[in-house]
Amino acid sequence: MKFRVKIGDIRIGEEEKASVLESLEQGQLSEGPKTMQFERLWARYIGTKYCVAVNSGSSALLAGLHALIHDRRRPRVRPGCKVITSPVTYVATSNAIVLAGMEPVYVDIDPRTFTLDMNQVEDVLRKDPDGHAVILPVHLMGYVNDMDAINDRARRYGLAVFEDAAQAHGSLYKGRRAGSLSDLAEYSFYIAHNIQVGEMGAVVTSDDGLCRLIRRIKANGRLCACRICRRGEGKCPHRDAEFDPRFTHDLIGFNFKTAELHAAIAIPQIGKADAIVRARQRNVQALNEKLESFSDIFHLPIYSEDVSYLAYPLVIRDPRWSRERIMKSLEESGVETRPLFGSIPTQQPAFRYLKERYEGRLPNADFVGKNGFYIGCHQYLETGHLDLVSEAFSALVREGP
Repeated sequence: MKFRVKIGDIRIGEEEKASVLESLEQGQLSEGPKTMQFERLWARYIGTKYCVAVNSGSSALLAGLHALIHDRRRPRVRPGCKVITSPVTYVATSNAIVLAGMEPVYVDIDPRTFTLDMNQVEDVLRKDPDGHAVILPVHLMGYVNDMDAINDRARRYGLAVFEDAAQAHGSLYKGRRAGSLSDLAEYSFYIAHNIQVGEMGAVVTSDDGLCRLIRRIKANGRLCACRICRRGEGKCPHRDAEFDPRFTHDLIGFNFKTAELHAAIAIPQIGKADAIVRARQRNVQALNEKLESFSDIFHLPIYSEDVSYLAYPLVIRDPRWSRERIMKSLEESGVETRPLFGSIPTQQPAFRYLKERYEGRLPNADFVGKNGFYIGCHQYLETGHLDLVSEAFSALVREGP
């Protein structure tokens, strides 16, 4: 089926083509000058000292968690420790926690902004103040968690804070960008996100020690943490050593290096980031106005000029309506849909071993996971696309549940 209103779209402009061609003409496919330029620009945009590019958002999560484990200043962060996180998000977040040898601990969410319920966070920490070592809030759909409250709990209970800002490119919290509000944060630049590359991720931090660890972990745990190798120029800090730091590994790591061409595509978009955010906000505003008459059936997304919207999420509030029926009808009208992510411990088969433990404890997450879905609000939508969405919803409601 060909959709007229897609979840996401990408248009490779002349700037992106020129940037990619420059890398090709230089014969640079692996990480090089474009990757370094992207890291500088993204760190500056977010408001952190450092950025480390990796090959995906999933890799960014794993690299960040392993950096916390290897950071000797954080002895509580180790395999087996507990990580407080959201049950409603893409499964990569929980996968990374488990693959790092940690235990995910889920708390319920606000059903409108999908952010962590801080009362439950406090309850969890009071019951087991020493077992938890990390809090990993997810800024789903661009809505930023209550970072003041999270950082307050982190200070009181000795937690590291790792933001999952994969879907919050440019979102603001009290004037600061998501990703600059914690020890470290990760981003994804998947095709449907606001900065669109296809497959690339990044970790940002202002902590020099964490930055160096992430650079080493993403390169199979090698000894050196240089942004780019200068050994051939005689400028290696280990040039007089009896070993080659590129092939000496004192950590167990991964190959999470990104491709130069991905960075080349991303660089021109960083300069357009604020315009992309504003265009998506305008589309959310317009859709809210067009669909307001259906607000007894759906919770429409809360609008805020601080939110950089990944998509246009809706949650069905009228129990007579079936999500599957709604999504099928919209897609038949040319509007692409996606289910909002299922509650991980109760609705994701891979985590079925946790279902009994969390049954009935996450009512908002279970409700959103069953009744939430989203459509596109990306910057390439025009008035005709928005009218089509309105007409598709009108036709659906006329048919009835």
